[in-house]
Amino acid sequence: MPYIVADGPVIKDTDKKRMLVQELTDTAAKVYGLPKDAVVVVIKENPQENVGVGGQLIIDRK
Repeated sequence: MPYIVADGPVIKDTDKKRMLVQELTDTAAKVYGLPKDAVVVVIKENPQENVGVGGQLIIDRK
């Protein structure tokens, strides 16, 4: 059973989350040759104040 973790910025729009889950599921099912019901997708969201790049919080880079 494929287990996909989408780890990234916060997505506030639930419809966009639905689209992400659907497209990742469709692609994984096609590549693995499995039914969509066998694919698990987890969205892990990280607020900008919790992520640093180059020694600086993303929220401070704006």
